[in-house]
Amino acid sequence: MADRRSNLLKTLPPQHFVGLAKEVAALEQAGADIIRLGQGTPDLPTPKPICEALETALANPETHQYGPFRGQSRLKQAVSTFYLNEYGVDVDAETEVAILIGSKSGLITLPQCVLEPGEGILLPNPGYPDYISGARLAGSVVHDLVLTEANDFLPDYNTLDTHGARLMYLNYPSNPTGAVATPQFFEDTVRFAREQELMVVHDFAYGSIGFDGNVPPSFLQADGAKEVGIEVYTMSKAFNMSGWRVAFAVGNKDIIEAINTYQDHVHVSVFSAIQEAAVAALESPKSVRDDLSRLYETRRDRLVDGLRQAGWDVTAPKGSFFVWARVPEGDSASFAKKLLHEAGVAVTPGYFFGTEGERYVRFGLVSPEPKIDEAVERIERLFAAYEEVRA
Repeated sequence: MADRRSNLLKTLPPQHFVGLAKEVAALEQAGADIIRLGQGTPDLPTPKPICEALETALANPETHQYGPFRGQSRLKQAVSTFYLNEYGVDVDAETEVAILIGSKSGLITLPQCVLEPGEGILLPNPGYPDYISGARLAGSVVHDLVLTEANDFLPDYNTLDTHGARLMYLNYPSNPTGAVATPQFFEDTVRFAREQELMVVHDFAYGSIGFDGNVPPSFLQADGAKEVGIEVYTMSKAFNMSGWRVAFAVGNKDIIEAINTYQDHVHVSVFSAIQEAAVAALESPKSVRDDLSRLYETRRDRLVDGLRQAGWDVTAPKGSFFVWARVPEGDSASFAKKLLHEAGVAVTPGYFFGTEGERYVRFGLVSPEPKIDEAVERIERLFAAYEEVRA
């Protein structure tokens, strides 16, 4: 059959996660018992009050029609109130909020909204792979924003060459590294962006998940942040709503207007009933998010402590629901295959996230504690078997 994809689509990077999912599924169909620690989606159900808000909204026939192009005013006001209560940041509900059909949609289409083809964009390496997809679709030139363990996976603005880029993506707490930014880092980011005339996009997907007393700061808390950029917040991670596809961008009114203009021509906002459920989520007690963060911290401790006891020197992340572990031997691809085929534990090879991930694998903390414990036991047995061979 002929390849009907446009040349533009052919420039997109491979979706490695699709291949990994197929490999795991094939092993399971062949009878293998695989513990999946490679995924990046919450495993718990959406809280009941949010589901009930959806049910109530569905009973109202008005939600069955097209909603306002730029989202329900009620949701945008809830976003504004949420940011004021959560971060002490004033956000104008009408000019500084854009409702998104999931954060992925907003992050991938944003370069088309604010860049001309051929202009540069700084993307984290290691970082969320689909950032590159958005850059390619916009015809942007990708420059690596190299993140190293030696610098706590934060970019070093004192040595960074922007290569003439006009847009920079950041993501803290980080996928895949679990690093958390500091308020001072965001202050430095604003200064750097002004000096280099850069727009900044902060992907705050894991903003509600901090460990060891770390409260992940919002980029918009930095003085002058709204002058240079925006923040993208998803309901997926904070409220276990990954399948609902609802998120929002907040910040610089000109960038928000660009996003809204693009969306005016592409779709008619998020289903109104889901927007009502999102309001219920944003108005829910902070304890809901705190309890979820504590659960992930418990899982993190079980995994990290267990791997260390098995002889794997793993650094505990400060946030997100990932553990970024330097492989004890080989590269990320070969070691991940060893874990999958010899221990029955699926993890994500670090090269999925860029060249700086070649010596790492990513664990997801989105499986119940018994599964995590069993995965650790399998890895410990694998390590012990290799020690016997070497002996």
